[in-house]
Amino acid sequence: MTADDTNSKTLTDAVLQEAGVSGEEVGIAAAETAEVSHEVTLFSEPVFHIGSFTVTNSLLNSWLAVFLIAIIAVLIGRSIRRVPRGLQNFAEFVVEGALKLADSVTNDRQKTLKIFPVVFSVFLFILVNNWLGLIPGVGSIGFIESADGHSVFVPLFRGATADLNTTLALALFTVVASNIFGIVSVGAWNYFNKFVNLKALGQIPSKITKEPTIALVSPITFFVGLIEIIGEIAKVASLSFRLFGNIFAGEVLLTSIAVIFAFGLPIPFMFLEIIVGIVQALIFAILTLVYFTIAAESHGSEDHAGRPSAEAHSEAH
Repeated sequence: MTADDTNSKTLTDAVLQEAGVSGEEVGIAAAETAEVSHEVTLFSEPVFHIGSFTVTNSLLNSWLAVFLIAIIAVLIGRSIRRVPRGLQNFAEFVVEGALKLADSVTNDRQKTLKIFPVVFSVFLFILVNNWLGLIPGVGSIGFIESADGHSVFVPLFRGATADLNTTLALALFTVVASNIFGIVSVGAWNYFNKFVNLKALGQIPSKITKEPTIALVSPITFFVGLIEIIGEIAKVASLSFRLFGNIFAGEVLLTSIAVIFAFGLPIPFMFLEIIVGIVQALIFAILTLVYFTIAAESHGSEDHAGRPSAEAHSEAH
């Protein structure tokens, strides 16, 4: 530091002392006026902690979605009439349409009624979270914190489905629940043979004299069952990344458009994202319905009468 710099700093400190402003206050003011960065991240940001449990902005958004769904359900439940009108009429219209759509997949109303509560709940949760991310204030209202020597803006709320953690949790729930439903529907042993087909290998000694080709077919059937395990893992990746990719891309798109021109220009894209939110929630729900339906079908080669076991299972019921 030169003599001129030292004299300038001394003069500045003297002026600040006469004005009654401390150097610490000046530093705080400089930090507040520094540029604040805000980047769209692949991960959710922590907002506060409850003990060792971290509450993130996407988790807050998920809680808000559940709260809104619960409030709507209570309002509909308290005003149920024999002749529906208003909100009840709209809710019955939606549920009846969803039941018919589910029937077209399951081809069985009894099976639909078993699966529908889970599938429709997943649909509502995803849909509300997709739309909450478009509300003004979500992603733009928050606080500023210091990180690595610079200021970072952290939003209080963030669209939960734009966070890979949320979509991965939904995908894991769907795959695990569908497998549990399959075990309950067709039995643990039959469902186990879908993946590790011991029945196919066990048929070789008894049928090889009558059907020599079974020595080739049964090992192939056993190998296909092992591929099913890979398929279950692929379901998790497919469900989670499809939903996350579409919603996160929409979030980035709206942010980029708002930077270019914040007034008016983002409106058409917001309407587009509303449609995307419905489509992605519907795709996830229908795939969940398909996984549950397939899991509830009996698996195996053939029964003793030589007919497919799925046919024999349906006739038994």
